[in-house]
Amino acid sequence: METTWRTVAITAVAPIAWGATYVVTRHLLPADAPLWGAALRALPAGLLLWALARRRPVGSWWWRAPLLGLLNFGAFFALVYISAQSLPSSIASSMMALSPLALAGLAWPLLAQRPSLRWALACAVGILGVLLVVGWSAGAVAPLGIMASALALLVSSLGAILTTRWRDDTPLLAMTAWQLTAGGVALVLVAAVMEGRPPRVDAAGVAAYVAIAVVATALAFVCWFTGLRHLPAGTVGLIGLLNPVTGIALGVLVGGESLTLAQALGMALVLAAIAIINVRRRGSTRASAPAQKPPVPAA
Repeated sequence: METTWRTVAITAVAPIAWGATYVVTRHLLPADAPLWGAALRALPAGLLLWALARRRPVGSWWWRAPLLGLLNFGAFFALVYISAQSLPSSIASSMMALSPLALAGLAWPLLAQRPSLRWALACAVGILGVLLVVGWSAGAVAPLGIMASALALLVSSLGAILTTRWRDDTPLLAMTAWQLTAGGVALVLVAAVMEGRPPRVDAAGVAAYVAIAVVATALAFVCWFTGLRHLPAGTVGLIGLLNPVTGIALGVLVGGESLTLAQALGMALVLAAIAIINVRRRGSTRASAPAQKPPVPAA
């Protein structure tokens, strides 16, 4: 029980850090260089973790790491940008709030992790909470934005599932470093072609890039992949609902935005959903045993 909650707390660092990037990006980074922003976030983080891990890919990781890097970082970051530019933030956030469904849906056939009734209840409560937090937009919805959001949800969920499926005795730090570096290199090449030279920023912008690369990327994804190693995919997806909740909370505390009663209720429901999925029946040792999680099939 204590170990499970510790893993949940470690995993929660990731969506909380990602939620904080909304405020940092909006107030401190240039809005006209999104691809460079993504590249300067991924590549430095990958190189930092690689310097700490001091290990090169071996065997199948020479092709697994670039593939996962494109799914988890390269394609995902680009698609999220298109979605953010094409849709109201409430709709885009609502689309990404479906991640527990996508993760659990893919985990069933690929990882043999069958969703439980408790997970279904927690998922319904959590998604309702996110919808209350982000609200709804009455404006027109661009089909391109919906398509980009759906693809972003698909590639990030597939990347998370493959990360779980291909787990082995490879150190987590090294595996994360390889993916970030591969995705960052791809983003640099695309950014150089599409946007030209990297943007110039002031000292505050440099500090923001460093914080996003180190905390919201390097540290956050190590925590995220830790959760994927030790928790069912559907549970990790529910923890990810803290992302939009954090964005709204920091918008209120830092950006001077208003918080409605419905949004406050939504935050409470998201936290309740995470609690529901992790509460163990008293006296049931089987429910809390790691062996309850189905074994991951070999690739």
